[in-house]
Amino acid sequence: MEGDTIAAISTPVGEAGIGIIRVSGPKAHSIGEKVFRPKGGGGQGAAGLPDKLESHRLFYGHVIDAGTSEVLDEAMACFMASPRTYTREDVLEIDVHSGPRVLSRVLSAVLAAGARAAEPGEFTRRAFLNGRLDLAQAESVMGIIRAQTDAARRAAVEGLDGRLSKEIGRARRGIMQALAYIEATLDFPDEEIDPVPEGWLESRVEEALRVIEQLVASAGTGRILREGLPTVIAGRPNVGKSSLLNALLGTERAIVTPVPGTTRDAIEEGLNVRGIPLRVIDTAGLRQAVDAVERIGVERSRELVHRAGLVLLVLDAAEGLTADDREIAQELVGTGAPVLVILNKVDLGKPTVTERDIREVLPSGAVLLVSALTGEGLVELEEAIYQAVTGGRVMLGEGVAAGTARQEAALREAARYLNEARNSLRTTGGLDLAAIDLRGAADSLGRITGETAGEDLLDEIFSQFCIGK
Repeated sequence: MEGDTIAAISTPVGEAGIGIIRVSGPKAHSIGEKVFRPKGGGGQGAAGLPDKLESHRLFYGHVIDAGTSEVLDEAMACFMASPRTYTREDVLEIDVHSGPRVLSRVLSAVLAAGARAAEPGEFTRRAFLNGRLDLAQAESVMGIIRAQTDAARRAAVEGLDGRLSKEIGRARRGIMQALAYIEATLDFPDEEIDPVPEGWLESRVEEALRVIEQLVASAGTGRILREGLPTVIAGRPNVGKSSLLNALLGTERAIVTPVPGTTRDAIEEGLNVRGIPLRVIDTAGLRQAVDAVERIGVERSRELVHRAGLVLLVLDAAEGLTADDREIAQELVGTGAPVLVILNKVDLGKPTVTERDIREVLPSGAVLLVSALTGEGLVELEEAIYQAVTGGRVMLGEGVAAGTARQEAALREAARYLNEARNSLRTTGGLDLAAIDLRGAADSLGRITGETAGEDLLDEIFSQFCIGK
């Protein structure tokens, strides 16, 4: 609630060197005076330190329970007066030794001194409401926290710096200029409004549409960087899918046995391939299941394959292309996802599967010779993954990209409105319809940066943040 002072643990709870309690709101300074005692407090101490928490200075001392005067921990504290803070409110941060009991006791002392427990994302929500961040920048904060690769981190930092917001603002300004002229023309038909050059309205719409279409085109990259590309390892049982997962990860993540059908459920792990975050999913072997449990695993595998952004089809190079392999390959053709064919177990000898055999069922996609046991071909596989995702054209992380599905949906909606407005402007008497569509486009873009975001949308976005951020 507005005017409340909120507090939360802002670091992961657990044994570590430092744990931070963050406080934001009008009572931040008074709470600091109640629960923190600078060393030498009670006037100037031997070290010459003041006993008052001056703004933007770091103090050493002890944090106490104000009710019992019990010393809870040795600590550092920093009070920061508004507006030069993350939330643009008064902020207090207390650094203590990290441990569940220490952090819990210090937070309890802060709450007893006049704060309330913060809700998920409430600090960042206050930063947005107080004008320090727009909504796209606020979402980039979570992107930084969740970044799994340097490319993802760079993209999120660019979002926090406002690069996406600037492009959105540029498109929205052109839309509003066109809308203002049309509405003035419609609302005041008897007034002498200065005419605009021929084609001026269309050019404003075209320019805005060009910016938005570029952002839409980059949205897939932004989504991959933020969420990771779902990459499914598929194939029949006992071809080495789990061994390949372990080889890519460099650790024994999946159980490997000679028994077909060992993997009964999907196993997912994160993997960084040249800056591309992948969500690699090892699946149950695709075949006619022999029992109910395996049947569920196979059905789940088929669902994952059809939702994949990339499929690694594993074949046993020593056994040749079986009927099951052909059936799986034909199913993959219908998914639309890029497929890389991996001829595994090349350490056992020359492959009996030829590329011609594979092309009969899979017309495209790289074919790679790999040994999950020895590591042969893994470097080439990583290069093929990079090429399949990027096309080798642009390094991920360069340029401006929408980072969330919400942002991408709003951009596509704005593009549809602008296309309709452009069509209306090309017809006689289409200003009324063009005005409606231009307003729709402006509102769609406004939901990205927050100008037209309602409370329900804000609740949905900030509920995804962790408590303390």
